[in-house]
Amino acid sequence: MLTAVGTGLWRWENSSGTVTVDRRAAALLGMADGAGTVPATAVRACLAPEDMVDLTAAVDLGLAEERVAEARLRVIGEDGRVVRRLHTRLHGEPHPSGGAHTVVGTLAELPEDGALHQVSDGGRRAREAFLLDAGRALAEADSTAEVLRVAASLSMPGFTPDGQAIFAVQGDQLVMIGHHGHRHGGERPFLQMPLATDYPAAEVARTGRAIYLPAPEAYRDRFPATWPLVEPLGRRSWAFLPLVVAGSTTGAWLAAFREPVRFTPDERSVLTTVARMLAQALTRAHLQESERELSDGLQRTMLPTHKPEIAGMTLAARYVPTGGGLQIGGDWYDVIDLPSGRTALVIGDVQGHDVRAAGLMGQLRIALRAYASEGHRPDAVLSRASRFLAGLNDAADAPRPAGAEVAGGRPHGFGDRFATCLYVEVDPATGNLDIARAGHPDPAIRLGDGTTIVRHTPGGLPLGIDPDADYPTTTLALDPGEVLLVCTDGLIETGGHDLDTGWRRLTDVLAATPADDLETLADALVAAVHGPPSHHTPGPLADRREDDVALLLLRCGEARAELAYPPRRTALTVGQDQPQAIRGARHEIRALMHDWADPDQVDSAVLMVSEMLTNVLVHTDGDAGVTAEVLGRPGSRRLRVTVADRSDEMPHRRSPGEMASSGRGLILLDELSDASGVDPAGQGKSIWFELYEADAPGTPH
Repeated sequence: MLTAVGTGLWRWENSSGTVTVDRRAAALLGMADGAGTVPATAVRACLAPEDMVDLTAAVDLGLAEERVAEARLRVIGEDGRVVRRLHTRLHGEPHPSGGAHTVVGTLAELPEDGALHQVSDGGRRAREAFLLDAGRALAEADSTAEVLRVAASLSMPGFTPDGQAIFAVQGDQLVMIGHHGHRHGGERPFLQMPLATDYPAAEVARTGRAIYLPAPEAYRDRFPATWPLVEPLGRRSWAFLPLVVAGSTTGAWLAAFREPVRFTPDERSVLTTVARMLAQALTRAHLQESERELSDGLQRTMLPTHKPEIAGMTLAARYVPTGGGLQIGGDWYDVIDLPSGRTALVIGDVQGHDVRAAGLMGQLRIALRAYASEGHRPDAVLSRASRFLAGLNDAADAPRPAGAEVAGGRPHGFGDRFATCLYVEVDPATGNLDIARAGHPDPAIRLGDGTTIVRHTPGGLPLGIDPDADYPTTTLALDPGEVLLVCTDGLIETGGHDLDTGWRRLTDVLAATPADDLETLADALVAAVHGPPSHHTPGPLADRREDDVALLLLRCGEARAELAYPPRRTALTVGQDQPQAIRGARHEIRALMHDWADPDQVDSAVLMVSEMLTNVLVHTDGDAGVTAEVLGRPGSRRLRVTVADRSDEMPHRRSPGEMASSGRGLILLDELSDASGVDPAGQGKSIWFELYEADAPGTPH
């Protein structure tokens, strides 16, 4: 009978990607093979591409609203011209498992006058542009508040809502989580209600089907119980759409209009698409907020529970997490009270930025705290921690039962993870610092006038690589007013910086910021890398980061502002088995003289220090102790450097030949320094030299 009136039948099988057509439908589509089952691509080839987009949208809308969908189609000939126009009515049945569906419908030819109304090309382009902009804005929203803000700003083509509300299903309750356009107090009756309430949003949440109310009469007749609450708001049309994610209705979206809206198929299609995007955006934002809440909780458990204090010293700390994923990384710091009455400062960085790195960091932090609390020295603490981490790696790499593998064939566990660490034992009575370092960035000391020296200390391999690694201990003295900085590499190398340029950036901040308030100084260091912090206490910041940052600042006594030109001092030891430490000594001399008037004098000082240290290592059996200080006001300062050793053999001036490889040490001192000498000591001797700034050669020594 349908064939007799010129109507054909077709059936789309989404699961198999095929279309079954009868003889009349095949003729209307221009398919020469007649009735049968063909690939869906063969049917698409007969139709205008943009009409296929409209057909898909109409089917999706019909499935969502459980109604018949309609669409207009143009059949394209081999020359690309339109040969006929068709009208189709389709009814879809979703597959029980979701996703795939079957669509059955009719095909009929339209008369040339186009009896079926169709949106103009201009209207279609406006609708597509709106949906593209809305989708982009919702995709960028990373919080529930941001999603609600975007929803409130939506300006739909031709039928912009005057008021909106978003409801979420929470147990057996429907809760309004955001609204826009309601007058003050008008939203109160709808803030929370049982799902069984006779209210459109509640029914949508229960059934998963949209409700369109084009006129006040339609609302009053269908929902008489809640109409008296809605009538005073002065709206004329309402659309309530389900928020569906993965086949489950999570809430409802209300779009209310001051002017009447007919809710044509095109308007319903736009509203349905926006509702789907809203549902996805809200779910994504909720997931991100849950992740942030989880990471914040984990971070709080990994940091000291109270603000640490050290008698006679001031301490400031910061931890800034990375911004990716769960915002969990492997950086940490700790402050530990020791049985000896001293205090240990620990800072470290576990390889990776994931939950496993955070879990491993938590175990390592507990182990370090336990070893330190037993009273072990810094080198022993790090040695034990390295064996502990290596044991965890071995356990992770051990054979596992079938089914314990993950993607890529790697077993669950931490694998070959390592960690860098810097351990500082502080003696508040003397200001001495005993430092052991495991592959971590060196500490730095800010002197009283803002000059910063990166203290190159001997160290061992990162923890977990070699369970038998040694970690030498270096003793430094922190004078009153000086500030110790220890940090992870995220503070140094973030923003495209390497180790050298990163330290220069930090030393500029340390020089420009007074040290009387360590909290302000800590904020300035973080701001130099990541921008202004959101608060002044240790904890996470909300914006995105390239890498975790942990830092500790320790000041001995009070800042010594009473000295206009405080002295600069540094001291270090170069061991017989540490010739590489001579390079660190050269760096420290350059840092001490960073603003010296004559660069040639700086080069001379570096050369003389290198020569003096090399002589000690070559001609004696002991270590070399270096002390250097700068005294006086800029322009008339004096540098004094002393290198001491425990050998009683005094150096003598020699006359080396042109080919001699040694014997020039005293000659260099005489030629390059303003004053020099050799002083015997009770055990050993010390060799010293002095330089005076170039514009004050007559300064007494």
